[in-house]
Amino acid sequence: MKLLSRKATCNTHGQDSSYFLGWQEYEKNPYDEIKNPTGIIQMGLAENQLSFDLLESWLANNQDAAGFKKDGQSIFRELALFQDYHGLPAFKKALVEFMAEIRGNKVTFDQNKIVLTAGATSANETLMFCLAEPGEAFLLPTPYYPGFDRDLKWRTGVEIVPIQWFVSVMEVLKDMKCESSQVWNRVHVVYSLSKDLGLPGFRVGAIYSNDDMVVSAATKMSSFGLVSSQTQYLLAALLSDKKFTRNYISENQKRLKQRQKLLVQGLQKAGISCLKSNASLFCWVNMKHLLSSNTFDAEMELWKKIVHQVKLNISPGSSCHCTEPGWFRVCFANMSEETLNLAIQRLKSFVESMNINNQSHHQLLKNSRRKSLTKWVLRLSFDHDREPEER
Repeated sequence: MKLLSRKATCNTHGQDSSYFLGWQEYEKNPYDEIKNPTGIIQMGLAENQLSFDLLESWLANNQDAAGFKKDGQSIFRELALFQDYHGLPAFKKALVEFMAEIRGNKVTFDQNKIVLTAGATSANETLMFCLAEPGEAFLLPTPYYPGFDRDLKWRTGVEIVPIQWFVSVMEVLKDMKCESSQVWNRVHVVYSLSKDLGLPGFRVGAIYSNDDMVVSAATKMSSFGLVSSQTQYLLAALLSDKKFTRNYISENQKRLKQRQKLLVQGLQKAGISCLKSNASLFCWVNMKHLLSSNTFDAEMELWKKIVHQVKLNISPGSSCHCTEPGWFRVCFANMSEETLNLAIQRLKSFVESMNINNQSHHQLLKNSRRKSLTKWVLRLSFDHDREPEER
C-alpha cells in the first residue's frame, strides 16, 4: 500500500549532495571551544555573525520597538491579529530604502513592486512557480549555492541547466542599452536580510519585479510563506533609523573585509591561494595542488580527509557545480576570530603533513630507482667482465 506521494519520496530534494553530507557530519560532532575543542568547525555556512553587537545595541536603545510599543503604548494586540499578505507598508518602504542604501543608492526600488516572503528560499521557489511550468528549465550560472537543487526544483518540477557565466546579467543588459526597454520587465530580483543583517532566523525575503503580473501572482502565493507582523514591525523601526543603517553598513563591510583578509593571508602561509574577491561571506579556495589527480573523484577524496581528519566542514566545488576540480567554498563570517585562526592552523598543519608525506614518498621512489639503477649497472659490469662464451 502506497503511503507517501511521489513528491515526498523523490530524490530531487538534493539532500544527498556533499554540501548537505558535510552538514550531517558537523551536526554529529560540532566544535565548541570549551565542551568539544576537537570537534568539526562549521565553514560551510554562509552566515554573517560579525555585527550582532550593533543590532543588540540598537535593540537596547529602542525599547519601544523591541517591546512592540508605539508612543509608549502596547500594540501587541494589533500585531497579534491577522495581517493580509501585502505586508506592512511601513516595513516595505523601509526595506526598499535599505536595499537601495546597501547598493550605494545607485538604484532605487518601488515599494509597490516588492513581495514579502519567508526568506530567500521561499522567494526563489515562488518565482519559479510564477515563471515556469513543470519540465521547463532555468539556466543557472555556476558555481551556485547547492541548496538551489532543492529549493528551485523539488516542489516546482522545473529543471536547472548549469552554465558557465561569471558576468552579471545586469552588466549584459546595460551593455545592450536595455535600461528603458521591456527587457527590464523580465529581470526579477530576489533579496533577503539573512546576509546583510545576519538574520536568517527572522525569515525575511522579498521578490522585486517590474512585471505587474509577476508581482500580482507572487503576492497571492506569498500567503504560503508570510513574514510575521511582529517581525515586520520591529524591522520597520530598525531599518527606518537612517543613522543606524548607515553606520551598520559601513562597519559591517569593514569587518567583513578584515575577516576575509585574515582568511586569505592565513591560507597563503599554508601555500593555498584564493580567488580574488571584494565581497561575500566566503572565499573560493584553490586546492588543486593537493589533489592526487585532476578529477572530481580526487576532489571528493580530499574533501573527506578535510572533514574527517582536519575536522573542517567546507564545501567542495563539485557540490556547487563548479566545472574544475580542486576548488572549495570556505565561509569565514559565521565564527569568532579565534575559531577562524584555529581552522586556518588545522588546515596549515594538514598541508604540511601532506607535503612531508609526499616528500617521503618521492624520496622512497628516488631511492628505489637509484637501487634499481645500481643493480642494472652492476649487472652490466658483471656481464662485461665475463668471457664471451660465459655470457
